[in-house]
Amino acid sequence: MANNKQSFKDRCCFEKIFRFKAAEPPEDIKKMFDMYAENGTISLDGLFRFLIESQGEDDATKEDAQAIFDSLKQLKIFQRKGLQLDSFFRYLFGDLNPPIFPKVNHDMNAPLSHYFLFTGHNSYLTENQLSSDCSVKPIIQALQRGVRVIQLDLWPNSKKNGIVVRHAGTLTRPVELNKCLRAIKDNGFTAYEYPVVITFEDHLTSELQAKVSEMVKATFGDMLHVPDSEFLPEFLSPEILKRKVLISTKPPEYDEIHRQKDSGASDKDGEEGDPDEDEENPTLQYKHLIAIDAGNPKGGLDMLHIDPTKVRSLSLSEQELELASKSRATDILRFTEKNLLRIYPKGTRLDSSNYDPMLGWMHGAIKWSRSICKANGGCGYVKKPRFLLSSSPDNEVFNPEKSYREVKVYMGEGWHSDFHRTNFHCYSPPDMFVKVGIAGVPRDTVMEETKAIENEWIPVWNEGFSFPLSVPKLAVLRIEVKEQHSSENHDFGGQTCLPISELRTGFRAVPLHDKKGVRYKSVKLLMRFDFESPDS
Repeated sequence: MANNKQSFKDRCCFEKIFRFKAAEPPEDIKKMFDMYAENGTISLDGLFRFLIESQGEDDATKEDAQAIFDSLKQLKIFQRKGLQLDSFFRYLFGDLNPPIFPKVNHDMNAPLSHYFLFTGHNSYLTENQLSSDCSVKPIIQALQRGVRVIQLDLWPNSKKNGIVVRHAGTLTRPVELNKCLRAIKDNGFTAYEYPVVITFEDHLTSELQAKVSEMVKATFGDMLHVPDSEFLPEFLSPEILKRKVLISTKPPEYDEIHRQKDSGASDKDGEEGDPDEDEENPTLQYKHLIAIDAGNPKGGLDMLHIDPTKVRSLSLSEQELELASKSRATDILRFTEKNLLRIYPKGTRLDSSNYDPMLGWMHGAIKWSRSICKANGGCGYVKKPRFLLSSSPDNEVFNPEKSYREVKVYMGEGWHSDFHRTNFHCYSPPDMFVKVGIAGVPRDTVMEETKAIENEWIPVWNEGFSFPLSVPKLAVLRIEVKEQHSSENHDFGGQTCLPISELRTGFRAVPLHDKKGVRYKSVKLLMRFDFESPDS
């Protein structure tokens, strides 16, 4: 009983120390409310006009405004005749008002090579690539986040009679391939319908390749996309390939296929072999499974040549891309217009982290990191800018048309809910500041920060920034909240990255995420975004 009394006393003490007042609407929101309110209330018609005139939602309808009213009716501060200031403020600072378009809004009928694909690396590892377990759990999580390219490293099991997925030369514990395939089938299209590409890094014998072929066909059935011919002058579109699974790997060598045919019984009694025997050739079975011909450039960067009769995928390390971009940038761009270029991190990234994706994006590589995974409704496919798909892409990339993004950071909330009360200080609320800037081509990259607001769980900054941009379609807005320390070893308070081309104008609620990219339940910022052109 004494312990319970002490616990209650401690809780009361903490509530007293960390008590905070409810959030107050910023002055800008009060002024905006007054513009659209009549007798202290915004009607349905007033909200409809606000969405179009102030939020830049040109395609908004009265049905959209009604849906907002219906969603807010559960709030006690909502009145039947319309929105009062408090309910208007809670709408702007809530989940109904995201900073980017929540639905697919890109043309999905172009070839796969015309898109950035949300690509996973070592998708099966639970933690680092030296000692963590291999599991289906990270595969499932990746698919639910919108990852559309899953990498699986295939190796013989310890008895050499089955296939496992593992990271070679490490202490990682393997997982059976069939479990990974089943996880992809069961979870690949629960969140998004656009195609899933499975990349096999194959270290198998021809006999085990045949087992893989049987396993893949048995698992996916009609979901598996198998091209009619290996000679495809152009990839199909994400729209055509909805709910399809594509296998991408290096085809067996020509000599291996014919070695197996010659070692069979196809020349009995001097007769020519039966064509049906091709289907019994394990290497051919595996080859017929492949929808995207992939491989590493054993021939060096000469592999960037374009075959007009056949599209394919090529993998380069981030170091190889850096080297190639200095001397063969145009060749890379022309290659990626028709083909897929996948960039993988250097081996020293033991945590399987992503490299800076900007260099890859500038050259049309499909590698697409979490920083823009929310674009195009988070479906896993983002249409490349036109200048990466033109016959002379260099011209538009390096003849920019300058524009500006105006960003204002009003306030933040939610740390008292998502963080432990003593996460920042033991006896006082945190001292928060926001770092905000652009990650893009070198001339666009910049970072600014607000002042720190001391001793507030709901800090109010009211600070604005202007960012000039030359290539906005390859830029993301970086936002990070820090808790200030005099040692400059600041505590982490949340982060997010938003694709500039997808930002919605007006007041927006911006959810923040943890260091692994998982969204916090409550932590968010209230911000405002505007677009300006020198000609406007």
